[in-house]
Parts: sequence; structure tokens; C-alpha cells
Amino acid sequence: MNDQVLRFSGAEDLAEQAAALLVARIVAIQADPERVVQLCLTGGRIAQRIYEGFGRRVDGSGVDPGRLELWWTDERFTSTDDPARHAGVALAMMAGQFALDPARTHPMPSADGVADADAAAATYTKELGDVVFDICLLSIGPEGHVASIFPDHPSFDPQSGQTVIGLTDSPKGEDDRVSLTVPALNRSHEVWFLLSGLDKADVAASAIAGCAEIPAGVVRGADDTLWFIDRDAAAELPWFHCAL
Repeated sequence: MNDQVLRFSGAEDLAEQAAALLVARIVAIQADPERVVQLCLTGGRIAQRIYEGFGRRVDGSGVDPGRLELWWTDERFTSTDDPARHAGVALAMMAGQFALDPARTHPMPSADGVADADAAAATYTKELGDVVFDICLLSIGPEGHVASIFPDHPSFDPQSGQTVIGLTDSPKGEDDRVSLTVPALNRSHEVWFLLSGLDKADVAASAIAGCAEIPAGVVRGADDTLWFIDRDAAAELPWFHCAL
């Protein structure tokens, strides 16, 4: 298992370079004609920029969209057309650029179709099965949460026997949520963390150091973990002395 920190001058540079690397990694995996790439997406402003940049780059890149399977790390349990849901934004950014296979696109269930967040989690558990993500993108909250797994909360259980959970008491005090668990994220071949801004500087240092008290400190890729960090988010790293 390898950790690699990639530092960028700002959020725009981070998003553009991450999008380019995402294209390159998918092309490399798809060099095996039998391989369908399992890609797990997250929410957040930086992630949205990456999806937009990724969509722009697919045409002519060698990526085969027909062998690309999309999943999500977490979601608000609201109506399908709620603009706060991650899937709607991501799909809108990509679908206008290349053809997505509906059979290989797996948004988490919405409040339109199932009774509650727990039922949505059970449905997604069956849909996910034993899928292992090739690449899982993750934003990190200022307090160290990833997906909808929060510090000092029942959702944060590194030994959970579940792969998907429903939350009715999110610390954010917003809508009910559905989320992958720590074990589900940790079976990803590669985890890509996305951090931008001074408000992420403290948590970036703690997460990279492997702080066991925050979800971002214990989630890692089974093969590789990449940290995409801009200059502000890297401000508290003890070895950050270069000028970008």
C-alpha cells in the first residue's frame, strides 16, 4: 500500500490535473479489453470541477465509456431532482460530453423510490454486491469526515460488517443520508483524496499522518492512496517548504 501526496498551486490546477490523471488511469486499466473500470464518485466543489474536466477530455482520449461503471460514496436521501444530491450534478456534467451506459450507472436510491434511508442502504448493498472500486474519489470535511462517515458518530465504525448504511442523525443536521462504510471504501484499489483551501489545512495534516480519530485518517486504498492537495490545504504539512 503506497501513499503519494500531489501538491498544486490552487484549486483550478488541482482539478485540471486530477481530471487528466483520471483519464490516463482509466485508459491504462482499460488496456485490458475485458476490464470494466469501477469508479466511485464523491460530492463537493473540487469533485465537480474534476467531473467537468474529465468530461471534456474523454472524447479522443482512448477512454471507452461503455466499459466505465459509476458508483457513489454517499448521498442525501431526498428526491431525485434535488440539486443537493451528488449524482445529479455529476451526471449532468459528464452526460453532455460522452454517452453513459444507464446499466452501468448506479446512483444511490432517492426518497422517490424507497421508504427511508435504511431501506435505501439495503437496496444499494444488494446492487453493489462484492464490487471492488478501481478508483474511489473522496472529499474531506474540515472535521475529517469522508462520504457521510463522521468522527464521534456511529457511522464511523472501521470494523463495520456493513458496506452501506443509512443515517437519520447526520451531525450536519441536514437531510437523512446513505453512505458507504469504512470497510467498503477500504477495499478500493485506489483512493484519491481531494483537499483545497486553508480550512482543510489542519485536517490534511492529521489525515495524512493516519489519525485514527477521524475517518479520513483510517480510509486508505488497498493498493494506492493519492492526496490531491493545493497550496493552502498543504500549509500545515511539516515538510511543506517549496514555493508553488
